[in-house]
Amino acid sequence: MEKQTPELMPEQKERKVLGLERNIFFTGITSFLTDTSVKMIYSVMPLFLMSIGASKTELSLIEGIAESTSALLKAISGWWSDKIGKNKPFMVFGYAVTAVITPLYALVVSPLQVLFLRFIERTGKGVRTAPRDSLIAGSAGEKERGKGFGFHKAMDNAGAILGPLLAFWLLLTFPGNYRRIFLIATIPAVLGVITVLLFIKEAKKRKEDLPGKIRLKDFSKRYYLFLLIAVIFTLGNSTDALLLVKAEEVGIKVAMIPLVYMILNSVAVFLSVPMGSLSDRIGREKLIIFGFLLYSLVYFGFGTTQGKGMILVLFALYGVYSAATDGVQKALVSDLVDKDRKGTALGLYNAILGITLLPASLIAGVLYDNVSSMAAFYFGAIMAFIAAIMMFIFYKTKPRRAV
Repeated sequence: MEKQTPELMPEQKERKVLGLERNIFFTGITSFLTDTSVKMIYSVMPLFLMSIGASKTELSLIEGIAESTSALLKAISGWWSDKIGKNKPFMVFGYAVTAVITPLYALVVSPLQVLFLRFIERTGKGVRTAPRDSLIAGSAGEKERGKGFGFHKAMDNAGAILGPLLAFWLLLTFPGNYRRIFLIATIPAVLGVITVLLFIKEAKKRKEDLPGKIRLKDFSKRYYLFLLIAVIFTLGNSTDALLLVKAEEVGIKVAMIPLVYMILNSVAVFLSVPMGSLSDRIGREKLIIFGFLLYSLVYFGFGTTQGKGMILVLFALYGVYSAATDGVQKALVSDLVDKDRKGTALGLYNAILGITLLPASLIAGVLYDNVSSMAAFYFGAIMAFIAAIMMFIFYKTKPRRAV
């Protein structure tokens, strides 16, 4: 039977905030602020890149490389945080990198410069992600782990609502002035770093809880099987930037694109906590299967529709998929490993998905440019459907606990 997540040391016990452990609450606030900044940029970056001469393949390549560069660091930082029993230093460094890079986007004049800055900024994300997820897993009890990850995802998506809203307002006020958006986006990024420094406390582990040598064979076969399923799904889960390009192609005005992206995140923010709590009750696997099937349906819809109204519906359904899978998958990874190796396991999970995103984005970009948007989205729908079948088998072969 799996070991329990270690309790915080007695001196760390503090009153909860809104029913959540303080670390989980303020980690959520940090993600809200940082994602406000990131999504202000992300919601206009595809259009900005195309305005300075980038093709859809180049756009996909930039996003794929940006995410994949952080992949290896996610595994290393997760392992390192497990070894030393600390998470906060990695979070401070990672969020600080994002705050420093953000205003520099205002200076770029070519897609190559954007790639360089995205490379560095995603390095910061790679350093902070696994230790942050490990902090959440270690701060939440086993029976509230889904709720903890759900709250974090909700706050992440709340920032992803505010960010596009601010970008929309700025585009209306200063039409076509993307660089002003990049400068203003620096403010919430800096506030996120301050929140980590002042309000998040290290969830210290006792010396006996620190792992010895960590080897790949320390993880179960089911952990690696789930990684394989996640890879299959991710091969069809290319950059969301192509969804925004599709929205523009069907006739949605440029200034409205951030609001379209906001629909996705608005749905996700309201459903992430309920979905996470539901996974605590009925099991993670069922929700993930549902999410994969819904993704397949949504991508099929993106491939076929040419209507503005249907595009809005698809973005909303995409938000349901996001709420049902993102935080829940991380909670499942935490369930599948021992208490002293969660950082390493989550880091490896994030790393493999990040690496897979590069070929996924390249495949989608090449199909979009050289075949059609239909081909790109159909490929994603097929891969998601295959992953759903594999996840169903994973669920049906789950060992039953002895009564």
